[in-house]
Amino acid sequence: MSLGPIMLDVVGTELTDDDIRRLQHPLVGGVILFARNYTSCAQLKALTASIHAVRQPPLLIGVDHEGGRVQRFRDGFTRIPPMREFGKIWDQHPKRARQLAEAAGWILAAELRAHGVDFSFTPVLDMDYGESLVIGDRAFHADTQAIHELAFALMQGLRKGGMAAVGKHFPGHGFVVADSHVAMPVDERSFDRIAEADLQPFRRMIDDGIPAIMPAHVIYAAVDDKPAGFSERWLQKVLRQRLGFNGAIFSDDLTMEAASAGGDVTTRAQAALQAGCDMVLLCNRPDLADELLARLEWRMPAQSLARLARMHGAHHPASMDQLREDASFVHALHEVGLVGKVAGTLPL
Repeated sequence: MSLGPIMLDVVGTELTDDDIRRLQHPLVGGVILFARNYTSCAQLKALTASIHAVRQPPLLIGVDHEGGRVQRFRDGFTRIPPMREFGKIWDQHPKRARQLAEAAGWILAAELRAHGVDFSFTPVLDMDYGESLVIGDRAFHADTQAIHELAFALMQGLRKGGMAAVGKHFPGHGFVVADSHVAMPVDERSFDRIAEADLQPFRRMIDDGIPAIMPAHVIYAAVDDKPAGFSERWLQKVLRQRLGFNGAIFSDDLTMEAASAGGDVTTRAQAALQAGCDMVLLCNRPDLADELLARLEWRMPAQSLARLARMHGAHHPASMDQLREDASFVHALHEVGLVGKVAGTLPL
């Protein structure tokens, strides 16, 4: 059974019968994990193994594990600093900041891969305008060059750890104040203004071969009256054609308030897929998951299957103990551990 176009969550720390029933549905292609799905390293390894055992080829397993306030697994995992901390270091020591960002990506990926997670939805490529309620210190910097250099370094670290990168939130969520989880943000700027600023980190990371991108639940009113994740103009004409992106496109969560303008859950999913998403996320609403699985009709294009296949995790360490026996990994842990404590004053 090939992968389907829907990524769902699961209820708790082990699979229930209802979870298994949903994950065996041919429309499902992946699982996104949350903090509620984690109690210990052993439990997480058992959970991901059970998810991967449900189907062949195995379902993708993703998580929002960026660092800072968006890090789902904490006890037993290295605390990754907010990306802004690397940006602060970049202001004084760009080379050092790149080294630290790569080390952070390696740690993040290796630890998740040791627990059976395929990828994290990271890095954030949004510009830090100092206004966004939801982006804030998740962004590397206000300077597009800094964002690109640090995101590229992080992507190299992720790759070293066996993990693909997912750039978000295309074409840029940093300018709007509203949080798309609870409101519908509208960015009134012209396409040219967005293109000369916010689009630049995405363009450069696409040129560098980033494997996946997540669009924003933001309306860019001068370009389209639909949020970017439901917009053929943004996903097909700009992202695919103008920027030449051929990786996987993951929608943001269809249950977010900013997605509600798209109609009922099946209409939203259909619209996102028709606009160009390869996989749509539906989180925290098992009732809507059942509705979507019962009603959605979608035939996966061969290109989507190929793009999603590249998101499976690569090599991984057998355990956290094995990782911590690697001297270079231990050094990276020490270096990154200093960032959050004394960013900007590191002995460089």
